[in-house]
Amino acid sequence: MNQRLVAACIAVPAIIGLLLVALFNRLPYATYSPGGTVDVLGSDSNDAEVIQVDGHQVYRDDGQLRMTTVRVSPAQLPDERGIGLVSLLGTWFDPDNAVYPYGAVHEEGETQQSNQQQGAVQMATSQDAAVEVALEEMGIEVPQVLKVAALTEGLPAQGKLQVGDVLLTINGQTFTDQDALVKLINDAPQGKPVEVGIERQGTKQTISITPVVDDAGVQRIGITPGFDFDFPFEVKINISPEIGGPSAGLIFSLAVYDTLTPGSLTGGRAIAGTGEIRPDGSVGPIGGIQQKIAGARGDGAELFLVPIDNCDDALQADNGDMRLMMAQDMHDVRLALEDYAADPDADLPSCEDADAILAEAS
Repeated sequence: MNQRLVAACIAVPAIIGLLLVALFNRLPYATYSPGGTVDVLGSDSNDAEVIQVDGHQVYRDDGQLRMTTVRVSPAQLPDERGIGLVSLLGTWFDPDNAVYPYGAVHEEGETQQSNQQQGAVQMATSQDAAVEVALEEMGIEVPQVLKVAALTEGLPAQGKLQVGDVLLTINGQTFTDQDALVKLINDAPQGKPVEVGIERQGTKQTISITPVVDDAGVQRIGITPGFDFDFPFEVKINISPEIGGPSAGLIFSLAVYDTLTPGSLTGGRAIAGTGEIRPDGSVGPIGGIQQKIAGARGDGAELFLVPIDNCDDALQADNGDMRLMMAQDMHDVRLALEDYAADPDADLPSCEDADAILAEAS
């Protein structure tokens, strides 16, 4: 038996063994694939309007503003992390999908439940920011208020204050931020109650709470304050609780603005997009841009709004006949969409210009 044949006899079983190990064991990767899109200007599966308004006139039209989603392989327990070889290869060879190291997608200790909880909080926050930005774009001032965001179990505020109470005064003194609130509590005479002025469900009241002193010598009543918006009327964005994250903020804001103002931002066409909306109206980057473009393309969108920081990746996606438009902030996007509604061939902010704009800004 020659040396080549001997080497082959040794190598072939080893290779087969490695393939079998890879085939029947999970590999440490996570995947992104295109998710569905939701027309925020439309209705849900129960024929309820997605944008619901109480206290202001609404204007409905037949255009579409579609939020986009990504399917991400779920977080798993340490001994179950990853995906099988067959699934991995199927994902790898589909140009609309993406494969990443597991640790680049999921944080240490993350579970599917914690991921869903975090996504729900981000979704709620993004909806409030979207409504605030839309109203500010309309010229409606939306004041911020400091509210009770959480209560610490076992500390004095528990059972006296409630999550959602608007915080107004401490011992009759007003404050504008969290630091000033904490200072007023800490500077109050020790061992004596502080009078906390609040507004609960439209009714103002004062509640006496005696702080405790923690190990650092700081007086505490046991609340976590957080900023919220004092909206002049109610706007609800009726989205499935299964969808989480902040990346639909731009589309939410545009849809609220379009619903509350005469005319149309879509010109009766199907527009999709993504991007986190910040309280100042600027558009932040998101993950999975190429998969979101694929999902929008598959659902027939004619124009896709791309956060400026995602433009490089977006230009590498297969957008078919769908135009890509760069999105920097709500105001500029709104003006560009008005031009697009009047003329679908109008010049629009282009992702081709993103690098130059970002370089200039830095």
